[in-house]
Amino acid sequence: MIRKFISKCLLQIAGWRKGPIGEYVPKCVICVAPHTSNWDLVIGKLLYSSIGRKAHFLIKKEWFFFPLNFLFKWMGGIPVDRKRKTSVTDQMADILTKRRTFHLAITPEGTRKIAEDWKRGFYYIALKANVPIMLAYIDYLKKEVGIKGLFYPTGNVEADIQAIKARYIGVTGRHPYNFRETPAKR
Repeated sequence: MIRKFISKCLLQIAGWRKGPIGEYVPKCVICVAPHTSNWDLVIGKLLYSSIGRKAHFLIKKEWFFFPLNFLFKWMGGIPVDRKRKTSVTDQMADILTKRRTFHLAITPEGTRKIAEDWKRGFYYIALKANVPIMLAYIDYLKKEVGIKGLFYPTGNVEADIQAIKARYIGVTGRHPYNFRETPAKR
């Protein structure tokens, strides 16, 4: 309760307003876009805490060094070793399947720099675990953070990815030149 109150206050002090939130589901993959700044993690976590929810997130294992490792673990961080051949997608889908509640936030761009296309891992995790994708956004122009709703993967990957990207048209990242929501903007 205290975390919820403090998070709500910090968002307001920073000048951010809460956009739509939508319905709660016990398990989901959270697609967070645009991702153009490290501040996205802070703002996203504040929003989620301010509505009384906890989300886990994937982060490069290189960030898990003392003392940041304690902070990221406390915040819900899951270290990912990109050099290992293990399937993070399968591991995360397995966790989602086995747990009663679990929210996993992923930035589909996979980088804060401009990405030619989105990585598909978030989609395949949701599809394999049979859970919805929550469409979270951080709009720096409007100073608004919220959730655009739920998307249920159909298995038609390309059509679904395009439909998801279309929901982010008009959302402005901290560094707008680093975000392409549709291939047509190239």
